[in-house]
Amino acid sequence: MTPFKSHIRTTGFLILAIAGASLVHADQKLVPAQSDIAFVSKQMGVAMEGHFKKFDAQVAFDPAKPETGKIALTVDIASATLGAPEMDGELPKAVWFNTAKFPQATFQSTAIKALGGGKFEVSGKLAIKGNTRDAIVPVTLAQSGATTTASGVLTIKRLAYKIGENEWADTSAVADDVQIKFKLALSGVGKF
Repeated sequence: MTPFKSHIRTTGFLILAIAGASLVHADQKLVPAQSDIAFVSKQMGVAMEGHFKKFDAQVAFDPAKPETGKIALTVDIASATLGAPEMDGELPKAVWFNTAKFPQATFQSTAIKALGGGKFEVSGKLAIKGNTRDAIVPVTLAQSGATTTASGVLTIKRLAYKIGENEWADTSAVADDVQIKFKLALSGVGKF
């Protein structure tokens, strides 16, 4: 075989290997009906839980090689609800989520670390209301049949993202800490 033909053959195998690797993860999809993203904050010391009704995730994750994984999450901020029409009417306003200017929040992973026992640490960039911060998200995976559920809780400081400005920046009225609770059901993740 000539060096040129050998190079073409090697290049062809490399292209097939890359294509095959991307196909391994191509069928990983979010199952929205079994997924939930909630946020819990305290107003005047009383816990209030809201939910985002619209979100999507792009996942390329191999449990055998978690460090090669990539996760991208997009949340439609205008879909936020606290379950009360008068409160839901306030959330899109500029002092809170400013959904006219910032319709989406995003999380993009930069590293995934296995901790053992189905637990992982996902580092990445969380962007809300035009503010991007580093975040380390604890994730626990559980499998049932063909569905893998990724769940966890991340606590953020709302003022770091300018959520609740002006008079709402007073943390005695609305606490700075907000818990983001998530349960993302995924199909197509390999066994671990």
